[in-house]
Amino acid sequence: MEQVDTVVVGAGVVGLAVARALALAGLEVLVLEATDAIGTQTSARNSEVIHAGIYYPPGSLKAQLCVRGKALLYAYCAERGIGHRRCGKLIVASSQEQVAQLQGLIAKAAANGVDDLVLLTREQARALEPALECVAAVHSPSTGIVDSHGLMLALQGDLEHAGGMVAFNSPLASASMTAQGIELHARDGTQLRARTVVNAAGVHAPTLARRFEGLDPAHIPGEYYAKGNYFTLACRSPFTRLIYPVPEAAGLGVHLTIDLGGQAKFGPDVQWVETPDDLVVDPARGLAFYAEVRKYWPALPEGALQPGYAGIRPKISGPGETARDFLIQGPAEHGVPGLVNLFGIESPGLTSSLAIAEHVVQMLSNQ
Repeated sequence: MEQVDTVVVGAGVVGLAVARALALAGLEVLVLEATDAIGTQTSARNSEVIHAGIYYPPGSLKAQLCVRGKALLYAYCAERGIGHRRCGKLIVASSQEQVAQLQGLIAKAAANGVDDLVLLTREQARALEPALECVAAVHSPSTGIVDSHGLMLALQGDLEHAGGMVAFNSPLASASMTAQGIELHARDGTQLRARTVVNAAGVHAPTLARRFEGLDPAHIPGEYYAKGNYFTLACRSPFTRLIYPVPEAAGLGVHLTIDLGGQAKFGPDVQWVETPDDLVVDPARGLAFYAEVRKYWPALPEGALQPGYAGIRPKISGPGETARDFLIQGPAEHGVPGLVNLFGIESPGLTSSLAIAEHVVQMLSNQ
């Protein structure tokens, strides 16, 4: 049986970031990716936003890793020439009752170490974005956008330069814990033994963890699939910044984002589905988008929204439940030497990816 230091399962942005960090730490790293390319699932189906660290409970992993990850990501993109823009965003209140929520976001962000938010009056917000309608807004100047595929290509390049590699079309069937290490069984019959395994399989991480013989199922959360649909704007966007409503329970509301080419899109909404393969956008959902968007952009033309794409949030909390924190489990939590499970890495997972990688390296170095 072939022996390798470290196996990372999943070549999304988080898996690649973790693999890169482990390879740069001097380990032999192999990434097993079930599909034929990097970043084809959640990493390719999101808003590509670099989050500031506003929304998350102080002290949570989401708060800590988002703020740290944001700094690392901006520096990495600048160093490697990866497309990105610190465009800023406005979080808008559509009613007087929501203004208190904006003030709460400023306080929560400050507790997370984000101290650059500014509360704007309607007039100040419209001075920045004349097409905007709101009662008040919060300006977040450190929010940005990034070319997520360019980022993943850079991470893969660093990994390979450090001696690591990605094996495509290599879905993992099962694993078992032995005294010699973790034995991995691929669906094509390949068998490997690794001293360290990182489960970064995204929406499939809990399902995969249940196939790890020797891992107590009590440590594995349930999986829930919150589909997010996006609609693209067929006309030119009047906005230069990202526009977000006050956040909802399961997501951040139907917001406007702009990619590096200037194309505007709206979403994601929240649609609970039974399978992570449900990725078709129902054009009928666009009717609700018009109503939500017109709360802050009344001039949205009829017929301007076209079905775009959908992604699945890898939730570990279900409908009506409070959103859970990132669940990053190492040997100290589940008792299996050499195993790290990354559960519930939804937004701000992209922003946090380099910081999650740091965190995993530190966990493994402490075991």
